[in-house]
Amino acid sequence: MGEKDKYGYKHNDGHYSKMTGNGSNSSYSIYDKNPSEKGHSAIHVNINTNTGKGSIVEHGPDGKTTKTDTSCYLTSACMRYFQEKFDDNCYELRVLRWFRDNFVSQEDIDHYYEIAPVIVEAIDKEEKSDIIYDYIYDNVVDYCVMQIENGNYEEAYSRYKNSILCFEEYFAKPLLEQQIIATLKKVRV
Repeated sequence: MGEKDKYGYKHNDGHYSKMTGNGSNSSYSIYDKNPSEKGHSAIHVNINTNTGKGSIVEHGPDGKTTKTDTSCYLTSACMRYFQEKFDDNCYELRVLRWFRDNFVSQEDIDHYYEIAPVIVEAIDKEEKSDIIYDYIYDNVVDYCVMQIENGNYEEAYSRYKNSILCFEEYFAKPLLEQQIIATLKKVRV
């Protein structure tokens, strides 16, 4: 590691890295060059160490920002599929993000980011969660990427949207019902 200045550590190849945090919130940032310079690119990994939830925020030299919730079931499926070779900037996630940014309605995007963490929480509680994530990788991630590559955007959108609705019904709804019942039982006491 190189020298440290107010922007973080300057590495020998010119990129910078910086770790910050307060209490349970931590952030690790990597910049392609000095972050005070215009046109820099960066990746920020934000995590709450108490909940394990967080986000990965990327921005390029053009200022365009992409945010990935670490409770995204598409990312979770890729993480499980690639295991130690996982890269949040893997081809599949780049294609899906491009598709999201260019073809998915804001309403559907908002709904996904609202319900996906609940779906991930429910799947993670399943005994055979690895099998479920393999299914999601094969039948949602890989399938949608293939459709997008072939220009079948409506088919990719349909599969993406139907997966959200199915997983919401099968995984999120029962978990939310359990949480509501548990809360109501506490209120009665």
